[in-house]
Amino acid sequence: MLVAGFLFLLGTLLCALAPNVSIIIGGRVVLGLGVGLAAFSAPLYIAEISPESQRGTMISIYQLIVCGGMLLAFLSDSLLAYGGHWRWMLGILLVPTVIFIIAMLQIPYSPRWLVADGQKRRARAVLMQIRGGLAESNREIARIEQQLRKEESDGLMLLKTNRGFRKTFSLGVALQALQQLTGINVILYYAPHILEKMGFSTAASIWCTVIFGAVNLTGVGLVIYFIDRVGRRPLLMISTLAAAIMLGGFGFVAYLGLPGMIFKVTEITLLALFVFFYAVGSGPMPWTLCAEIQPLRGRTAAIAASTFTNWVTNWLIANIFLSVMAVIHDYGVFWLLAGFNLIFFFVTVFFVPETKGCSLEDIEENLNQGKRLRDIGA
Repeated sequence: MLVAGFLFLLGTLLCALAPNVSIIIGGRVVLGLGVGLAAFSAPLYIAEISPESQRGTMISIYQLIVCGGMLLAFLSDSLLAYGGHWRWMLGILLVPTVIFIIAMLQIPYSPRWLVADGQKRRARAVLMQIRGGLAESNREIARIEQQLRKEESDGLMLLKTNRGFRKTFSLGVALQALQQLTGINVILYYAPHILEKMGFSTAASIWCTVIFGAVNLTGVGLVIYFIDRVGRRPLLMISTLAAAIMLGGFGFVAYLGLPGMIFKVTEITLLALFVFFYAVGSGPMPWTLCAEIQPLRGRTAAIAASTFTNWVTNWLIANIFLSVMAVIHDYGVFWLLAGFNLIFFFVTVFFVPETKGCSLEDIEENLNQGKRLRDIGA
């Protein structure tokens, strides 16, 4: 995460001070590397330091802060767009970057990583700091050591030797791919373009994106309260099914192509409801579950692979969306995205476990006992 912070710093300076487009592209590449590192390591770290009773809430707070940052970006860019202040749009990233680096210098290492690295004394000190009791810290270290002894290999080698790990690895990759195929980034990236096609002015289209960012933030805020009370599976099932209905409805209204303000308001409402239902399930749950279901030895490799899948899928749909829209029209694209949300719903029903209130060690033990994927959180 600290390396990611310095990549943010370097990429921001390159973009804001760039004398030409090539330097901007180079700075964006550096920022992309930083985002990839942070998106992989932050939820992993949070899952490993959080007690099971608060783990879902903590990872959801991470997602809330991400959405809050997106909303701030939408607001600042909308305000700066009137004067064409693109250097300030990119340079303002220095503020959160400096805060991020200072924060990373203060936090301790993950106790699970320290035990795996043979630093048991440091792990106990960290657990005493974040748990507060010697007996509880020793019990957690004993559980971690027990799991480490059961794992004979680490990382990608487990894919060859451990059938359970192959299942959780595949589920993590599928969850992250499906998260992007829900269509959220199509909405957030291309909302102004979509809304302009619907007859909105450029200024109105830009500010509607701000509204979607606020709705996204509100939805994730609700998740913080419900995730460790209701559970992961119910929220994800509600989210994916409702999102499919909203996108299907939007496609139908777009297919009718009727003029008038009432249809514009209907389409905006359907998109806003889609963003809301995405935020209460499809947005935070893949990050939460991917950090919870993987065994300790293979956790880093599995989360790296699922995070990589998320960004590759993001890149793919961002690049083909406008071309696909030109072929099957806007209503066809949204019906297709509704179908992906339905697939996500059925994957959740048949394969996603409920991990609420279950320790990472218990989840791994259930996996090693050969329980089916849906039951490893029981």
